[in-house]
Amino acid sequence: MARYFNVAGPCNEAKHYMIDASSRLRGIAGLIDQEQYFVIHAARQSGKTTFLLDMTERLNAEGKYYAFYCSLEMGQGITEPEKGIPAIVNKMKLDLRYSNIPGGKDFAAGEDMSDYANVLRSALINFCLSLDKPLVIFFDEADCLSEGTLITFLRQLRDGYNTRSRIPFVHSIALVGMRNIRDFKAKIRPDRESMGSASPFNVITKALTLHNFTREEIVDLYGQHTGETGQTFDAEAIELIWRQTQGQPWLVNAVAREVIVEMLHSDYSLPVTAELVAQAIQNIILRRDTHIDSLLERLKEERVRKVIEAVIIGDLESLDTQSDDYLYCKDLGLIRDTGGVIEPANPIYAEVIVRSLSYNTQLIIQNSEKPYQMPRYLKNGRIDVTCLLEDFQTFWRENSDAWIERYDYKEAAPHLILQAFLQRVVNGGGTIAREMAAGRNRLDLCVEFERRKYPIELKLRRGDRTEREGLEQLARYMDTLGCGEGWLVIFDRRADVKWDDKIFIRTETVDGKTITVAGC
Repeated sequence: MARYFNVAGPCNEAKHYMIDASSRLRGIAGLIDQEQYFVIHAARQSGKTTFLLDMTERLNAEGKYYAFYCSLEMGQGITEPEKGIPAIVNKMKLDLRYSNIPGGKDFAAGEDMSDYANVLRSALINFCLSLDKPLVIFFDEADCLSEGTLITFLRQLRDGYNTRSRIPFVHSIALVGMRNIRDFKAKIRPDRESMGSASPFNVITKALTLHNFTREEIVDLYGQHTGETGQTFDAEAIELIWRQTQGQPWLVNAVAREVIVEMLHSDYSLPVTAELVAQAIQNIILRRDTHIDSLLERLKEERVRKVIEAVIIGDLESLDTQSDDYLYCKDLGLIRDTGGVIEPANPIYAEVIVRSLSYNTQLIIQNSEKPYQMPRYLKNGRIDVTCLLEDFQTFWRENSDAWIERYDYKEAAPHLILQAFLQRVVNGGGTIAREMAAGRNRLDLCVEFERRKYPIELKLRRGDRTEREGLEQLARYMDTLGCGEGWLVIFDRRADVKWDDKIFIRTETVDGKTITVAGC
């Protein structure tokens, strides 16, 4: 049976196309040889478990160490250490029973499970005493543990680490999850959320991140499919996948699978084109697969809202890049830092974020329109953006207060509501490219319809300089698009300013370019 693109669970080289995970995370062998305890963290569905299983198999095959993989996902929600630690020991006991490590079936035999503060360390000491080679353990889903269970678990690892010069203990341990161990939340007492510098976390000597695929690795992955089936990927298709996914492993596999299996029905005689890829991306966004749904659930968290809202409106000043909230979003793979500009991790995530946050608004606006009636802003195959914005100004003046109250993302609500309004263009066959990033103090949109581009920039009024800055920024954006006409929308949220002064449309000329400024 031919291999396929995997979008569910760890990859298996015999069944799935895959990139050697060790190429995406170097230095592990050296850390193990140096008897280090370390952290591997990366976003969800980026290949962590595939890497760990492969690394475990390799180490055991090389024969220098005994390597053991254990997922701690079963400990999620068990905060009491008297329950959590025995559950971990029992999970290890079950997994070792089916491993090839000598004496694995006897792990923790005779241990006193009621002594939860010491039983894990004791079991590991006795097990290491019985082995003729050093033991390496990869604890996957380590960030599922919390509060008392997490603290007690790490303290016992630390105790074993500190005394292993005279008492045998685990040679090397990797704690693996979405978050760096220093950012774990573990409540010790009600008035304190982190364990501080005197915590067992400082056993960890290094934190490593599993990076996304490079462009070259995407070419390699798809080349495996071509080599086995003869089906080709156009160069433009691969470039579009790279731009839209930024190498996020699940997305890279999901787009290929959507085109090949769902759209081409595994007809390998047909090439994968950029047009097919663009449609596949839209299908994945609209279908809200588990990966996308998991992303959307995160948007409901207050700590995520603070960061994503700043990214949507381009407000870098409100972001503390050393804060736990920022690091949390970065570790989840929601955002990335590209030289001081904070933006969604990839364009697909950006689209998912905006569509999700403005979805209800889109539905209400769409349902309020009269069916089979050509919108007045569509004229001879062109969009009259000024006409469209005039319609929005009327809508905004009549409904803004009520609409904003419906949003958890209140600061970003104007941007989201206008994008919901513009979504009608997409429904009519157009597209919207979004460039949102904290550090730019604006949101750039490029509406494309019938092969024409319409650049639009959104800004919140911050003072008298807002319009001048917006005109200069939009002119530069228009240069990159090769457009001579653009639109600048400025939202004025001042309560003491009358609507008649906020609502206006006028035309400015900047560097030979025509820019229509719409106040809202």
